[in-house]
Amino acid sequence: MARAGHCVGCGSCAERMQWDKNGFLKPVAAAPPAAFAQQCPFSPVAPNEDVIALDRFPQATAADSRIGRFEAAYVGHAVDDPFRRNGSSGGLTNWVAAELLRTGAVDGIAHVAPTDPASGRLFAYRISRSLAELGSGAKSRYYPVELSQVLREIRATPGRYAVVGVPCFIKAIHLLRRVDPAIRERVTHTLGLFCGHMKSAAMVESFAWQLGTELERVQELDYRIKDESRPANWYRAHLDLEGGGTAEQDWWHFADGDWGAGFFQNPACDWCDDVVAETADIAFGDAWVEPYSSDGRGTNVVVVRSKQLKAMIEAARADGRLSLEPVDAEFIVRTQAAGLRHRRDGLAYRLTWAKGRAAPPKRVAPSADLPVRRKLVYRMRYWIARISHPLLRLARAMGMPRLYTAWARSSLRLYQSVTWSHGRLGRFIDRLLPVAEP
Repeated sequence: MARAGHCVGCGSCAERMQWDKNGFLKPVAAAPPAAFAQQCPFSPVAPNEDVIALDRFPQATAADSRIGRFEAAYVGHAVDDPFRRNGSSGGLTNWVAAELLRTGAVDGIAHVAPTDPASGRLFAYRISRSLAELGSGAKSRYYPVELSQVLREIRATPGRYAVVGVPCFIKAIHLLRRVDPAIRERVTHTLGLFCGHMKSAAMVESFAWQLGTELERVQELDYRIKDESRPANWYRAHLDLEGGGTAEQDWWHFADGDWGAGFFQNPACDWCDDVVAETADIAFGDAWVEPYSSDGRGTNVVVVRSKQLKAMIEAARADGRLSLEPVDAEFIVRTQAAGLRHRRDGLAYRLTWAKGRAAPPKRVAPSADLPVRRKLVYRMRYWIARISHPLLRLARAMGMPRLYTAWARSSLRLYQSVTWSHGRLGRFIDRLLPVAEP
């Protein structure tokens, strides 16, 4: 899968992972081929999300082709302190993890937290066994991480564990549970995170360059500083630097700060059709619709698939510990509209390019039945994702960061001109062809 460009770097197959030239984590020693084929989330022979979800949630009260099987869905936030204040969004991911620990439902939470930069990584999975440990891992991390170390710890230490992760990582856990008795017995809960796509570590280097510093000086990184006076979707990155300095900038001022343009995207993400962690017991995203997206305090949408976790959520609502309003599947879809278009219409179109090349079977049928402007959008995202890495490597080798950032700015201007209906190229195309929202 790595050679085909479908390795997302989850580490479920590996004893050890290492960085590749583009800033992705890749397996050094993987599982034997027969086992690997059954546990890789992008394997063409492994069960897909529909099969896993049906096995996990056979009695689900609702199902939707875009968000999967579920018991209930909500929009809102944690009332208990300090979850909302300390989280990137409404604080619900950490609240649920903490509640599982507090009530003894699990003995440990496998989640992503900052780590010592001397280790060669800024963030990594760890297992937290106390509320204090768990709290230090709150907030979003758009950075490569992998599961191999925490899986070794789970196998070595009996107990009940919850795993927090993006959709492909949660799928990998469920596939591993099918072939690994220890993981099947000990991983009792999965908490999913809605996902647009995964970035490489090169994004941190690019941000550092644009903030007038070097990657080696970055000690800590906050991708989304919370400021209640600003809309939640106005991302601002903050770097803590060696020697006590700091640097920060709004994402829209970065040459590559438009998330949807695809800078530094993992190639495997072009072949994923799960936005909302359809195999997780519960999944969390940002409420990217008004009035919630303008609320700087942060607001979550939540899809609950486990009856046990639904009961826990409802009890906390009744006690006033959570402020949640029930919503339907259409509401969840509206909050993730752009991501779902990219993973449905966009994936269908990308699958038509895969003739003669390996592509994992997906739940979306290949189709090029799209307006021309939409096709251009998907083509540009694909090539920006692939060109950004070699351009950054070349700029690094030549000691000329501007070589990369100048290309990124011009590429972003062209992309936005096509993507936005008020962009010059977008207007020209729309005069001739039906309008297509990006």
